Amino acid sequence: MSLSDADHELVTAELGREPTAAEAALFENLWSEHCAYRSSRPLLSAFDSEGDQVVVGPGDDAAVLALPDPEAADAPAAERDADDYGDTYVTFGVESHNHPSFVDPFDGAATGVGGIVRDTMSMGAYPIGLLDSLYFGGFDRERSRYLFEGVVEGISHYGNCIGVPTVGGSVAFHGGYEGNPLVNVACVGVTNEDRLVTATAQEPGNKLVLVGNGTGRDGLGGASFASEDLAEDAETEDRPAVQVGDPYAEKRLIECNEALVDEDLVLSARDLGAAGLGGASSELVAKGGLGARIDLDSVHQREPNMNAMEILLAESQERMCYEVAPDDVDRVAELADRFDLGCSVIGEVTDGNYVCEFAGNADGEGEGESEVVVDADAEFLADGAPMNDLASEPPSEPERDLPDDEPPLDEAVAAVLGAPSTASKRWVYRQYDHEVGTRTAVKPGDDAALLAVRETEGENASADNDSADGVGLALASGANPKWTAVAPYEGARAVALENATNLAATGAVPLAAVDCLNGGNPEKPDVYGAFKGIVDGLADACSALDAPVVGGNVSLYNDSVEGPIPPTPTLAVLGTTRGYDAPPAALDADRATDSELLLVGAGGDALGGSEYLAHAGGSDRFPTLPDESGAADDLGDLVASLAAAARHESTLAAHDVSEGGLAVALAELVTDDAGVDATLPDRVAAFDETPGRLLVQTTDPEAVAAEVGDLPVFRLDEVTTDGTLSLTVGDESVALSADAVRDHRDVIDRELA
Repeated sequence: MSLSDADHELVTAELGREPTAAEAALFENLWSEHCAYRSSRPLLSAFDSEGDQVVVGPGDDAAVLALPDPEAADAPAAERDADDYGDTYVTFGVESHNHPSFVDPFDGAATGVGGIVRDTMSMGAYPIGLLDSLYFGGFDRERSRYLFEGVVEGISHYGNCIGVPTVGGSVAFHGGYEGNPLVNVACVGVTNEDRLVTATAQEPGNKLVLVGNGTGRDGLGGASFASEDLAEDAETEDRPAVQVGDPYAEKRLIECNEALVDEDLVLSARDLGAAGLGGASSELVAKGGLGARIDLDSVHQREPNMNAMEILLAESQERMCYEVAPDDVDRVAELADRFDLGCSVIGEVTDGNYVCEFAGNADGEGEGESEVVVDADAEFLADGAPMNDLASEPPSEPERDLPDDEPPLDEAVAAVLGAPSTASKRWVYRQYDHEVGTRTAVKPGDDAALLAVRETEGENASADNDSADGVGLALASGANPKWTAVAPYEGARAVALENATNLAATGAVPLAAVDCLNGGNPEKPDVYGAFKGIVDGLADACSALDAPVVGGNVSLYNDSVEGPIPPTPTLAVLGTTRGYDAPPAALDADRATDSELLLVGAGGDALGGSEYLAHAGGSDRFPTLPDESGAADDLGDLVASLAAAARHESTLAAHDVSEGGLAVALAELVTDDAGVDATLPDRVAAFDETPGRLLVQTTDPEAVAAEVGDLPVFRLDEVTTDGTLSLTVGDESVALSADAVRDHRDVIDRELA
């Protein structure tokens, strides 16, 4: 990739001369789709990003949110006011590492984790949890399994080494990712008002200090590489664009960053990610309306004879750029040395242009007179890229054409339970250290993770009652490509509702969301039309859920020789509840004889995008979501009601209904000692994947029904003690023991053992 003719003309006109080679490369990367969002930014204004809880919204390395006081943690955001929020903050961010993970799955995924953790650190926060949402081609394809295993190994290695727990996420398999997998990683950190740092440079005369690993030649042109379709030879030709991670250096950098923030030595910060040093330092000063003077020869390097372009654009990992007061530089260097990290004073903030000097020759050998290799307005570099005006074609939705010859019920249930996207992901999350840090109250495997934010506990908290005194932080992330491939707009709305329902199953209500919008080549009108659909769908649903979208990432040009990926709107949602307890997503056998199983919420009466149709064939429209059907006036009210049902004192278990439909959700509740006997009218009722529904085991069904107000509540027959799913659909029946359910759901473990 190189600077286009049109962009070259704009740059030349702004500079009043031909750009130097270093300038041209810097503009190429900073004006790439990956950095400048040239095709997506015109659409992103659809998102609502404001609220009393939002301290720092979109545009920084990560969003910053104020947590509600424990007494208000269960209340929906719409019912809180500014006084309900305390002085404990969390950061929230997400990023993609898609192309690098195809070329080198281990390092590509690992450095994606490292990057989002440094985004968290740059806000003055300590990382406390990771979520990964992963998408691969068909599980039966050897190539897909290779990528899957490599990506999971990379995430687990890096996260485990740095001591940040991976507590949740999602995995989906779909033929559309065969030539272009997606690796989306979100991170949560904790901080407070006194420790908060932003990426806005403060004052001319302050020093710019680079702390961390030495700069090498890895990751060169990574931003521009991420803005191209993957070619057939990408694995070999694009390997230099993939960064190489060092998690032990990252761990030292995390602790050093903590020490720097503790001593109030950091005035602003930016991690070195896309476009490397050039991207981080120019964006830092541009946000402050300032400039910089950078001495590239001062950058500590780990490879000899690097030229100016390499020093500027290498995306070597584990590096941070700090703005530091002149009097504090020596102390920063002392702390960096304590943690065995490199430290360079690379320049200073100015009130002029962004200027880089270099004394090496053009080939990087030897030394000569210092030469200005970059001299441009920082804001023009960071924000001057023109937006693209692209044509779009709205997608058409399929009509109902269900298979005439339906598979037998036992075959259908087995196929849907054992589909890799629906099956157990235990093989994935058991490789992650999800309990390091001692905050993990609900582990992976249930609907959402739950972390204990003990910083919110009152002065009277004790070892006996602290679970009632603090705020529990619920986390869920993911997308369903089958939904959005069938209906981008409606499918994206369903993705938002599904993630919010996952939170509700723990008793939590949404606080905010971040998104990772993945699409194919936007220059294709049908691809851009589908991408526009997922943006609008997420925006409308998150607004209805009272969950402001406070940050995110866009990854386009996810095309390969296999074609474009399905439009994939990964959403990570963060919610709050009082305390750290949540009902399990498994039946309570001890109370089986005096409890009932309820379905709270209405189905959408369609099978479009379902795992059932993927097996049985045929097509259908996408299910009608609750606020379209009149079952709820507002998605926010719906989710708040579901959360209240999960929190009710009579609730023994709660589990959401989504992928695979009610048949799969019922099977997932079954244990060796507790089962369910349920009767459903037809296949649509059994396999419809409408989100916004909750299965609730309760000892007081009338009280739960009263708690959820106008939401429909259905009794699903008996909770049994035989550890069996007994399911009747129409005139067919199937019975599966807990062992049989596990056998179907353990397909990933079994195939990769």
